[in-house]
Amino acid sequence: MNRSIGLHTAFSLLFALSSVLWTGVRASGQESRLALDESPAQPGEWGYRPEDQSISATDPPAFSWRPQNNIQDWEIQVARDSDFRDMVYEARGIIWNVHCPPKTFGAGRYFWRYRGRNQAVVTHWSRVRQFTIPPHAVSMPMPSRDELLARIPADHPRLFIRPEDLPRLRAAAKGELKDLWERLVARCENALRNPPPTEEPPKYPPNIETKSDEWAKIWWGNREYTIRALGTSALLGFVYRVGGHRPYGELAKRILLDCAKWDPVGSTGFRYNDEAGMPYAYYFSRTYTFVYDLLTEEERQKCREVMRIRGTEMYRTLCPRHFWRPYNSHANRAWHFLGEVGITFHGEIPEADDWTWFALNVFFNTYPVWCDDDGGWHEGSSYWASYMERFTWWADIMRATFRINAFQKPYFSKAGYYALYLMPPHAVTGGFGDLACTREARSNVPLMSIFAVQARNPHWMWYVESMGGPPQPREFWEFVRGTLPKVVSQPPDDLPTSRVFRGTGQAALNTTLLDARDNIQILFKSSPFGTQSHGYDANNSFLLTAYNARLFVSSGRRDLYGSAHHVRWMWSTRSVNSITVDGIGQVPHSAETRGQITAFYTSPEIDVVEGEAGPCYRDPGDPQGKGQPLLRRFTRTIIFLKPEWIVIYDRLVATRPVQYQYWLHSPEKMEVDGNRVVARVGQVECPVQFLTPERLSFTQTNEYDPNPRPRITVREWHLTAETPEKSSQIEFLALYHPHRMGNDRSAQVTWKPQEGGYVLVLNWPGETATLLLPKDEAQSLQSGDLRTKGKILISRGKNDGRSVRTVVVDGVVPAPP
Repeated sequence: MNRSIGLHTAFSLLFALSSVLWTGVRASGQESRLALDESPAQPGEWGYRPEDQSISATDPPAFSWRPQNNIQDWEIQVARDSDFRDMVYEARGIIWNVHCPPKTFGAGRYFWRYRGRNQAVVTHWSRVRQFTIPPHAVSMPMPSRDELLARIPADHPRLFIRPEDLPRLRAAAKGELKDLWERLVARCENALRNPPPTEEPPKYPPNIETKSDEWAKIWWGNREYTIRALGTSALLGFVYRVGGHRPYGELAKRILLDCAKWDPVGSTGFRYNDEAGMPYAYYFSRTYTFVYDLLTEEERQKCREVMRIRGTEMYRTLCPRHFWRPYNSHANRAWHFLGEVGITFHGEIPEADDWTWFALNVFFNTYPVWCDDDGGWHEGSSYWASYMERFTWWADIMRATFRINAFQKPYFSKAGYYALYLMPPHAVTGGFGDLACTREARSNVPLMSIFAVQARNPHWMWYVESMGGPPQPREFWEFVRGTLPKVVSQPPDDLPTSRVFRGTGQAALNTTLLDARDNIQILFKSSPFGTQSHGYDANNSFLLTAYNARLFVSSGRRDLYGSAHHVRWMWSTRSVNSITVDGIGQVPHSAETRGQITAFYTSPEIDVVEGEAGPCYRDPGDPQGKGQPLLRRFTRTIIFLKPEWIVIYDRLVATRPVQYQYWLHSPEKMEVDGNRVVARVGQVECPVQFLTPERLSFTQTNEYDPNPRPRITVREWHLTAETPEKSSQIEFLALYHPHRMGNDRSAQVTWKPQEGGYVLVLNWPGETATLLLPKDEAQSLQSGDLRTKGKILISRGKNDGRSVRTVVVDGVVPAPP
């Protein structure tokens, strides 16, 4: 085997030289200084991590700081004291602006700082940041580059399996995994009878309109064509490598070499069409490593030449940008596909080790990005499932190649709760985000079965079993995983029915987690991730589903990513259940459109969630053209009086007198009578009573602006309730009552405006609820013995005077714009 070590050796020499230079700088007392850019991280940037005064969920934490063009390499120090006398860890010669140490620090309080170097000139030390590692932190040290590369097998195969795994897999094919093995063999036999075409797919014709249906057919068609060819060859190669049936290997080899003739920067190039370029990269690498022994040295060299070009193109696109600006959807799968290329061609392509080292640094330092450790996911359930499923391939590879358990990351101990709360069993909607609106809970089962086993979580396993159990496996990587260890399932009776995912600014309020067909659910979004990428829904928007009827929805259907309908309707505030101001919505599709969940409370009787989205609105009519703030506040409070009464209280303060438009969207036409609206879907209905303001003007249409392309025939109804006159401050108080038709648990509703707010009382048989709703934090309200100043108060009790629950909503006061 031709095992080139050029770049690896060069890196080692560079590190040694940099250590000498750093020592020289210290010894000489070098006074020259570079300016260190410590400007705060902006929206869309990863930021300084660990943040000052933060608690790290891992030991050691992953460190990140602002990159700088004129810096050659970096030094980092960690100490137990802010003067850095009690040093715990030092590292020099760091080539990127991220670093995960190869050792644990232990529980305790620590301080860290960094500085940069260019030749013999250094910057001043950065500001000192403090962090704490708790006793329960997960041990996640990152082994050194040399150690990680040494773990890659010298021989092939290298992806998913190692050479020493083959005897075990061959035994499994005749034993406990015989049924799955026979399914894989049957697919290979079918490929022998009907091999996939391997001619290079076409490029876009000259003058084709980007994003047109013709363009999309080629764009996505080339992806599917590539997967059919190289995905088939990878399967054939694996079954050959384990089972030894040479015709499978020979067909895999032929497909591989045919595809190696494709122009590496042509129709399937990563920059030309990454949706085709990514599967080319990983399926080509898998095939190569499985049929390596069938290839001549000349054929291997041809494959290396092709993948050197493709890998370099991916690497230059992703690195080092991804470390500081990682909020790119496609890049968050491309990095680990590049990692597969690097592992496969270790010692064969000079740059391959750099690709592997980059991928591992992404994993340890900046992954996953669309979440927090609480388990939420900004891009929505569809992209969550799609990207997480692909990530499990990389987790399998990391386990086999590097002996690293990727699922130890804290996020994966909570990830399954996202599906459980967002989409209880049998749910027919997937919440916020691209392609999520009609996604069903059953589609989560394959991924949840993996998460349940890896986390040993009985609730997640119950979720899988409640919908029939995991699907029958049919892929070769499922064969490698083998018979997953059994996890005893447990229904989530011991869990609260509602949950907040603060890191992504979403809350799921449910009456039950056992079956969506018996559930009333409110989903709410006010996200610090903003409206970027596939999580474009405006902040302070909500979705309401009752008994699996989608009553109030995020509207629109994606006909193509970036189409006129997608951009101008679905990305706009008009498409969701939120509020526009003088027809102006939140800044669309932007990391700067940041919301915040300011309060959350859950109990069997009352759920509360509150969000702030005032800073998300900018005035396009600003005479200085700077988009000055349009709202000083937009505080939306949702109060769920379980099981079937919902109060939504909105407080808006504008920087100038404006009119306000309250938007609702439903699959069916809504009935309007005065200030009362009724949504009906199937056998479920939801009356909405607007208590204030009065004299709202209602309009309703089933046309989008603009409509999707003609092939999308679905039409939803869009209702706008507009205030009659301009004002700089207003409150919306609306009462929602979702229920099955014919099973209306009616209530007597009384409400009384007071100088500082509103008092709302609901009485239904045996129970009563009183809500004190101040207009702002300076106002006082009273009703009987209940008093509050500036804070929403909810009291629920029996009609005989016994209190069941009293809640004070202690939200965050909006900051001045």
